[in-house]
Amino acid sequence: MKAKLIALVAALAASALSPCVFAQAKEQFIPVLSYRTGPYAPNGVPFANGYVDYLKYINAKGGLNGVKIIYEECDTSYATDKGVECYERLKGKNGGASLVEPLSTGITFALTDKAPGDKIPIITTGYGRSDSADGTVFKWNFPLLGTYWSAADMLVNYIGKKEGGSAKLKGKKITLVYADHPYGKEPIPYLQEASKMYGYELQLLPVVLPGIEQKSTWLQIRQTRPDYVFLWGWGVMNSTALKEAVATGFPREKMYGVWWAGAEPDVRDVGEGAKGYNALTLQHGAEPNAKITKDILAVVHGKGNGTGPKEEVGSVLYTRGLIASMLATEGIRRAQDRFGKGKVMTGEQVRWGLENLALDQKKLDALGFAGVMRPISTSCVDHRGDSWARIHTWDGAKWNFTSGWMQPDDAVIKPLVRASASKYAAEKKLAPRSAEDCEA
Repeated sequence: MKAKLIALVAALAASALSPCVFAQAKEQFIPVLSYRTGPYAPNGVPFANGYVDYLKYINAKGGLNGVKIIYEECDTSYATDKGVECYERLKGKNGGASLVEPLSTGITFALTDKAPGDKIPIITTGYGRSDSADGTVFKWNFPLLGTYWSAADMLVNYIGKKEGGSAKLKGKKITLVYADHPYGKEPIPYLQEASKMYGYELQLLPVVLPGIEQKSTWLQIRQTRPDYVFLWGWGVMNSTALKEAVATGFPREKMYGVWWAGAEPDVRDVGEGAKGYNALTLQHGAEPNAKITKDILAVVHGKGNGTGPKEEVGSVLYTRGLIASMLATEGIRRAQDRFGKGKVMTGEQVRWGLENLALDQKKLDALGFAGVMRPISTSCVDHRGDSWARIHTWDGAKWNFTSGWMQPDDAVIKPLVRASASKYAAEKKLAPRSAEDCEA
């Protein structure tokens, strides 16, 4: 009897060390770079909560063809050095990172040179390097849904139409109030090029982050009296800009923010004072009635597993976190279509999935994003994919869509992307990807 017991224990021990037992633990690791502390927390927290809640939702629905998602957060405080530290600490954990979403253009610039060696794709949903849309040079970067050049182009075209046509922009004054940070500087090359095309006068006013001191900036605006102000801020910088606009009497109807300057935290403290302020959307706005919102409330929050307060579910930045998380997991699912459903994907395989996204409206609707998102597909040449946006306007209490769907003029943007990507390739001594590499 004793001998049989010893044999049984030995057999169990051997099976615990067996490779096939390890193979049964199908877990795909996604590091989550977030910022729940510091001056950008009011904007960073809802995004992170949406991102994580969607991962929980996927797991509650059975994972990605049976593969569960595991994740670990690391707080970057929106600081580039901390972001790099988080990336280095997490990239090799749990079998290796599938991908990374830095949630910072500064961190994205710092990680771009690391990604090829680490073989970890970088997703930048509506931010990052605009030239990384060129997948023939930036093999590992995916600025999905839109870049800051496409955002700036849509804003210029929108106000051009409001004026009666792009030709009417000649002689107009456009002021860019921007964060003195890689994020805020990113639209400048496009706006400078467009000013030559359309003849408007461009004024550039940088704001030192976190942006709580802007009195001198708005004094200059009062003196120069621009026709329009574009706001490229983040966190407290946005609400501060709106408060200063109120104080100096600049009409909020003439202010247009990028999609990171058009959420509830940006206007809540200003309330009625922000009425009339416009912002470009990254397709979606606040989406309290979307199917995915209701599903998250039922499947995640309804089971007591919500990451934050359920009241924020459906808000602008929470929804953006959901979308970013969905794009990441659908990239993994797409990779499984080629490399094996129900298998854990490597970073290289996930990169292929992201480069071959094919989310049509039927698929998006099935995922719960009807009315929230439009189709997106990517390719070796185009790592941005389809870019759509709308304008929403603050009425003093909530955001309302005030425009139809818009797309950037890629006939203007693509030459800028190619020129900048080619310059980067020359500096880094990179050869453009071959047709064989694109098909691999």
